Amino acid sequence: YVTVKPRATRERVEQVDETHVVVYVQAAPIENEANKAVIKSLARFFSVAPSCVVLRSGVASKQKVFDIIVV
Repeated sequence: YVTVKPRATRERVEQVDETHVVVYVQAAPIENEANKAVIKSLARFFSVAPSCVVLRSGVASKQKVFDIIVV
């Protein structure tokens, strides 16, 4: 799962263990802006296109589940 920390001073991704990632984004959690920033950060972290990162659950939560589609 992914824990999101919005309004961070700098954007970064930290892998806690095999299944837990913490994503710090500068965007505020307003109008889905933080979710979009998390998708971009995860895409960069996993070296895939942003369209390959799909939010499965947790739209309005700080803890989210994403699918990473590797082609």
